[in-house]
Amino acid sequence: MIIDLPNTNTSAVARALASARENYSLATGRVLTLLVAVDGEDEGSIDATLSTLRSASFEHPARVLVLISGDPQAEARLDAELLVAADAGASEVVVMRLRGPLTANLDSVVTPLLLPDTPVVACWPQLAPAHPAREQLGRIAQRRITNARRDPAAPPLSELGYEPGDSDMMWSLITPWRGIVASALDRYPGRTVTGAEISGAAGDASVDLAAGWLASSLGVDVARGTAAAAAGFPIAHLALHCDGGDIEVSVQGGHTVKISVPGRADSFVAMGERSDAECLAEDLRHLGPDATYGRALAGLARVHQKEQ
Repeated sequence: MIIDLPNTNTSAVARALASARENYSLATGRVLTLLVAVDGEDEGSIDATLSTLRSASFEHPARVLVLISGDPQAEARLDAELLVAADAGASEVVVMRLRGPLTANLDSVVTPLLLPDTPVVACWPQLAPAHPAREQLGRIAQRRITNARRDPAAPPLSELGYEPGDSDMMWSLITPWRGIVASALDRYPGRTVTGAEISGAAGDASVDLAAGWLASSLGVDVARGTAAAAAGFPIAHLALHCDGGDIEVSVQGGHTVKISVPGRADSFVAMGERSDAECLAEDLRHLGPDATYGRALAGLARVHQKEQ
């Protein structure tokens, strides 16, 4: 069900939400308010974002406020669409197209529409701000989620202004891989890791985050190299240098990971590509600060580029 509200205001949107929630929504509970900032009006990107939100909503029913910032020099105008029932997954979605001075006052636009007594999460699925906590939406959110995969112009991770509550979907992308690495270390107990080398797609934030995580978790310097990654996953190979031989974790074909441990037969683990919806859903499971992500960013100080 899609309800159009052209040239409207937040009071009318709130009234329409109350009516739609009573008459059309399939779920009655909302666990959070998700604020989604989109710059520009590219319909393809907007449709992809809505598809991601719809898929993630089945695990996290929410009130989703999508703010699409248009021409800031135009006359002030708010056009809204309410998506409920099948068109919104398990959530209620308000798509708001903003023009003029409204584009500079996103916090004022969303404040009347926030659900009471529920967490607020801000998400930038396309363009990632350098300091999310200082953005208008970031200041009113307990959790702030960016997506470096969709923003090739994003600043280097080492330059991000991290504050507790920040995260990136590229961190969630490598969660299964991190579990495999931890399992490989468990298979070779009592050994000291003296260094690590990781290689993967050039400029990929998830490879850099993986390197920072290794540096912070193991307390070692990490060499970050460039290698052709398998389709669907950016990390190609990891070698952990131990006092009794190297542990190696290599991705093969985008769906299988080979684990090589000294003195043991190689093992293989299935691992599929994660979508943006899966990464977002994972981020929404933990609304407190992600201390491990913060340490991974700090660990980048011990990561150096490997000479090819």
